[in-house]
Amino acid sequence: MGLLSGKSAIITGSSRGIGRAIAFAFAREGADVVIHGTKEAALKALQTELRQGGARCEFAAGDIGEYETSVHLTRTCRNAFGKIDILVNNAGINSRRSFADLTLEEWDAMLRTNLTSAFYACKCVVPVMLEQGSGCIINMSSSAGRTPHPNASISYGVSKAGLISMTQKLAWDLAPHGIRVNAICPGPIETDMTRQWTPEYREKALSSIPLRHLGREEDVAGAAVFLASELSAFVVGECVNVNGGKYMN
Repeated sequence: MGLLSGKSAIITGSSRGIGRAIAFAFAREGADVVIHGTKEAALKALQTELRQGGARCEFAAGDIGEYETSVHLTRTCRNAFGKIDILVNNAGINSRRSFADLTLEEWDAMLRTNLTSAFYACKCVVPVMLEQGSGCIINMSSSAGRTPHPNASISYGVSKAGLISMTQKLAWDLAPHGIRVNAICPGPIETDMTRQWTPEYREKALSSIPLRHLGREEDVAGAAVFLASELSAFVVGECVNVNGGKYMN
């Protein structure tokens, strides 16, 4: 029996990166998953991989910044699996644009994709969880949401800080109804972007991490499994740092 056996989960932004790693981790622990992204071909390929591993998996494509996408995800999960036990608000974009160069359109797009989308998903999923009397929501924030980062746009930090605030308020409101809400704050994680760093920049980045190495997507996925499972049954309103000790609170 896996840690998530009998559970159903929606994971936004799961066609690649951390979301993809979470989808595989949840499936290995026995969860039925609904994956999401903007490219249907990538979702179909991932669905095939997950099903080949024995998982039950459906997908829903669409712009997560549009409310109807969350409606579609909610409907897909309920129709396929009859319930929604877990929501992972992972979809997001990044920006390194300076404040001086940041446009109004870029600001709006960042908040819509990283923050408003999570609000939309919660608006759709929470009524289902209230009806069930149980549920788990995990919001993917960032260490940039806790403290300014020299290599992140102000819009990115604000969107991730907003997710932390949303997490705590939702946790306070929903815990009496059996719904746990928590967040994850990843730090430097090995991705396609970090692999493009110069050797000099990589050395500087590693020197600021007590563990002296970057995290893996699977490290974040492990934290998500913990927060989604009964191992964290008494954990509510927390923002779990996954950053090798770079930021502590």
